Amino acid sequence: MDQQPLLAHLIELRTRFVRIAAGLLLTFLALFHWSGDIYHLMAKPLLDVLPKGASMIATDVTAPFFVPVKVTMLVAFVLSLPNTLYQLWAFVAPGLYNHEKKLVLPLIVSSVLLFIIGMLFAYFAVFPVVFGFMSAVTPVGVSMMTDIDKYLSFVLGMFVAFGVTFEVPVVVVLLNRMGIVSLAKLREGRPYMIVVAFVVAAVVTPPDVLSQVMMAVPLCLLYEAGILMARLVNKQKMVAAHD
Repeated sequence: MDQQPLLAHLIELRTRFVRIAAGLLLTFLALFHWSGDIYHLMAKPLLDVLPKGASMIATDVTAPFFVPVKVTMLVAFVLSLPNTLYQLWAFVAPGLYNHEKKLVLPLIVSSVLLFIIGMLFAYFAVFPVVFGFMSAVTPVGVSMMTDIDKYLSFVLGMFVAFGVTFEVPVVVVLLNRMGIVSLAKLREGRPYMIVVAFVVAAVVTPPDVLSQVMMAVPLCLLYEAGILMARLVNKQKMVAAHD
């Protein structure tokens, strides 16, 4: 591995961060014109279940402008992730050995993809159920008029919760690969994982059984997927060591 001076590393790191920021900014500027439409798309799961004639509200004077901008920035961040990951990988990769590259790159890519899949699962599967439940239990005489800023906070919280939940396979593989937990221990931990999954779901999701099940069941399945992935990684490691 080439030993570059510290100053050269710092200059390259600055260059990479500038490129990441430029990619994010350009993506945001390209989407800014449609920020209102992007927020409407984000709010659609709730708007679809509101009673006829009901709408969302903005209690802050600046919310009608800044909330769609925040949503657009979030979308720009997700869309610019390929450039962000490439810049980070280009900086880190020269300092890694070949066997480290073979492990780190798949884990980075899979973790990002799983996080995005978790967000999509929340949007398309969980939100319609949660908002439908909330609309159904709204007392007679009460108008369900959600503030757009509070809605954004709720959605972001759910995105993070489900995104992190879908990272379970990566965590399981890392724990096994680092020698912290063996495959046998992971298999033995299945009953405990079921309990943990439902406890986490009860804390994170709204207080309806269906949405809690919709988080707990994928969490258990992802744990099983992590065990399978860890077994495959171990097999590849044994083959490489034998060769």
